[in-house]
Amino acid sequence: MEIFHISAECNPVAKEGDLADGISSLCKNQKLLGHQPKVVVPFYDNIFAKQNVFEEIYSGELHLGWFRFSFTVLKEKTNKLGFDLFHIAIPELFDRPNIYFYEDDTERFVAFQIAFLDWISKTNQKSDIIHCHEHHTGLIPFMVKHCFSFFDLKDTPTVLTIYNEKHQGAFSSDKLNYLPTFDQSKIGLLEWNGMINPLASAIRCVWKITTISPSYLDDICSNISGLENLLHYEKQKAIGILNGIDTRVWNPKTDSLLIENYSIENFQKGKQMNKEYICEQFNLDVSKPLFVFIGNLTPEKGADILPEICSVVLNNHPKEINILILGKGNPVLEKSLQGLKNFYYGNYNSNMNYNEKLEHLVFASADFLLMPSRVEPCGTNQMIALHYGTIPIVRRTGGLKDTVLDMGDGGFGICHDQTSIFDVNHSITRAITLYNDTSELNAIRKTAMEKDHSWENVAKKYIKTYESLTT
Repeated sequence: MEIFHISAECNPVAKEGDLADGISSLCKNQKLLGHQPKVVVPFYDNIFAKQNVFEEIYSGELHLGWFRFSFTVLKEKTNKLGFDLFHIAIPELFDRPNIYFYEDDTERFVAFQIAFLDWISKTNQKSDIIHCHEHHTGLIPFMVKHCFSFFDLKDTPTVLTIYNEKHQGAFSSDKLNYLPTFDQSKIGLLEWNGMINPLASAIRCVWKITTISPSYLDDICSNISGLENLLHYEKQKAIGILNGIDTRVWNPKTDSLLIENYSIENFQKGKQMNKEYICEQFNLDVSKPLFVFIGNLTPEKGADILPEICSVVLNNHPKEINILILGKGNPVLEKSLQGLKNFYYGNYNSNMNYNEKLEHLVFASADFLLMPSRVEPCGTNQMIALHYGTIPIVRRTGGLKDTVLDMGDGGFGICHDQTSIFDVNHSITRAITLYNDTSELNAIRKTAMEKDHSWENVAKKYIKTYESLTT
């Protein structure tokens, strides 16, 4: 099966968040399953573009209203990523280092989508699936159905994956002339609340909608930043497919960044040796349970309440607990979390400049991972933690709800319902009790490490979804 994946990001080509990792991992595993994934991203002026070799395979011209742009399609020559990688080069629009946050982002990504369709239409490339990722590619399902230039593609099944419903790419209707000539009776498929809304248009026009976890699909049907009614109406063509983790990178048995490797057979020794190293580095007591937070300091991750959580917990359990924060993002939160070192020396530490090696070591050494997220479309940290025998403490939302079952229900994690000081403190108290019951702790760790969140299973589910559209 030949699949075009159209995206603004792909790791390591251009990365801003989970979108880049997800596409790269999905395509690698689809390739291993014997399929032909082809990733198409803009050609940014970044490190990847400077360090790799490309060949031009197509050139064309497109119009955005009165504006005219020449573009080329480039193919990466060495198959460096393990699958075919194509770039759309539009120098006036993408010859810049960053992916997003330019004033002309609307022009940039509309042009990107038109150039892609022009290329595959004029070269008669009949792929089995066009898989669109996020709103940056959300106009493609409309254009293949209703733009006269691309009618030869109208029978090609399209799939949309939603990673973050808050970003919809809406723009004013005075830019409607950017699109190639289309059937004007279908204009309503583009509009939402007086704007042209690429995400809303894709939801209406696409053959299949996927989200990156089943519970996230349920969440956004009740709260999708103004698109609730639309998604509820279209829910019959939607499915949640949980993302995975790359177990070639995240595997305590083979992880070259660890002090000591370990498996499900000897995790007690392995985790202890890594914990001893980390506690020595951060002046923490190795005999106490180590609670960690790893990630971006954003309200979506519940990071805004971290300083208060740490203060309350360390005051309530001054001799029973260690906390280590690896975070970055919000300067105010960074300063606040760094400042706690002055009050809880020996029980608390933080690092706002952590690197890949440190992140791997902390996953391996931690006893518990804190994830008090308000929003978590999928989440990967909790899956990595499970694989490393670290017990996740999570709020029941999105992908966290799908991947972590509370130990009170026969599961392998600790769950709570609200992103609040009270709920997190209560969960930490439960964790301290668990830590002091070595037999139960090790049994839960073993169960956690047995969970399979590999990308191979995810790729198989996507292929099954594609096949349902082509048979």
